[in-house]
Amino acid sequence: RPYLAPLEPALGVSADEILSWGQAKNGGSQSPLSMFVLALRMAQYINGVSRLHGKTARKMWSHLWPEIPQEEVPITHVTNGVHSSSWVSPENAMLFEQYLGPDWQMRPSEPSVVDRVDAIYGGELWRAHEMSRTRLIRTCREIMLRQYGRRNAPISMMRDASSVLDQDILTIGFARRFATYKRAYLLFMDPDRLEALVTNPEKPVQIVLAGKAHPKDNEGKGLIQQLIRFARRPALRRHVIFLEDYDIQVARCLVQGADVWLNTPRIPLEACGTSGMKAALNGVLNLSVLDGWWAEGFDRNRGWAIGQGEEYADHGYQDAVESQALFNVLENDVIPCFYDRKESDIPLRWVSMMKQSIKMALEHFSAHCMVGRYDELFYRQALENAQSLCLEDAREAKEHKAKHRWLKEHWSAIRVEQPQRDGAGMHRVGESFLVMTRVYLGQLKPSEVEVHLYYGLLQSMDTLVTGDIEAMTVEKDHGGGFYTYACTVECKVAGRYGYTARVMPAGDGRIRFAPGLVTWA
Repeated sequence: RPYLAPLEPALGVSADEILSWGQAKNGGSQSPLSMFVLALRMAQYINGVSRLHGKTARKMWSHLWPEIPQEEVPITHVTNGVHSSSWVSPENAMLFEQYLGPDWQMRPSEPSVVDRVDAIYGGELWRAHEMSRTRLIRTCREIMLRQYGRRNAPISMMRDASSVLDQDILTIGFARRFATYKRAYLLFMDPDRLEALVTNPEKPVQIVLAGKAHPKDNEGKGLIQQLIRFARRPALRRHVIFLEDYDIQVARCLVQGADVWLNTPRIPLEACGTSGMKAALNGVLNLSVLDGWWAEGFDRNRGWAIGQGEEYADHGYQDAVESQALFNVLENDVIPCFYDRKESDIPLRWVSMMKQSIKMALEHFSAHCMVGRYDELFYRQALENAQSLCLEDAREAKEHKAKHRWLKEHWSAIRVEQPQRDGAGMHRVGESFLVMTRVYLGQLKPSEVEVHLYYGLLQSMDTLVTGDIEAMTVEKDHGGGFYTYACTVECKVAGRYGYTARVMPAGDGRIRFAPGLVTWA
């Protein structure tokens, strides 16, 4: 209130009303002010940062639009992207300039650029990646020496630190904020199985961990301590390491030099995640839970998935299931693919997947692509709307406010009867039938509203699997505010259907989804 009170004269409204804009409906005047609720009521466009995040956000905030189905909540998505030239390795940058063109950074998502990735000679791409892995290992050794040196470690441990990791071993990278929902422990839930993977004499694996926990996140800090203790096992000391003082330079080395990028968040808590995009840009293959961006990016030709994207109520059971799924994918798919060198001294299938990974990152997950979507979906429209609203002393804005007030005053009078179809019995796919409903609009005119038939396959007696909308038109004006509306429905898919009808305001999103302005049969 102390921050909002000075705005009263300029806005011409009380601090109480401003506070109400940030409070949920029926929350009461003493309910907390939500910055999200305040922001969404000031904005015409609302979006999550991945497709799954948009879906989750619609579910989380559907209570703010209680009158409309969850899938129609006006929250969409634009998936995040990464700035390609900031994260591509020096070795790959030279390859890209040679094969994709010297200006590839300015148009990374264009098909003419993306398609040229296929022309990169597999041997060159693999040697470039091996150089990136060598640079990562050199960096890890330098960091480990500093870490041990700060603790005045004995000479034997310093000697171990100077020779950690191996140039030719499958390297798994895991680096991120150590929040508990990111589940860095998933790989360590079966320590004996993990030790067997790491110490396999024919197809060994090495793991580089890095990250920080929030200073007040004691669980996250405790998890880091557990991982470090595990990495100090004699058999693992040179093959599993944790890098302290994680920063952007360490992140670059990891996303450029690892072979596999591991991501294990608990679905659906990862809004997007961009480290995997940076890794994919360098041909590093993702091994991840189907959460955030990877739910869109996953394809068997460019990476691996842990699980099927399921959500679990029992987190302990979820961890146990997905930990075993992670080991199964590593043992049966990832490791054999990396060490398959029968026809060449390079893993041909792995290199093919690297190319597909790079193409995916350039085409779908670059910052150029992301900003283009924001510009197309929101920025241009918002600019045009803002300009038109403010013209002629905000004439359009005042008209919009007057329209909203008029609708609110008269909306409670609207009544919709349950729609009835013409005829009885079943219909075949390809046939159509007429549906009619009687609507009382009171003082409102048909031009001020939209009447919809809402129908779909039945999940239960009063729940639809998904809802389809068919606009209904005035069939007859009975006078006194009573109208008959009708529409024709085509039977496209076999099944048992349910339907109802509703009335919404006519107009764009500023008025159509205004809370309280929906009436159902």
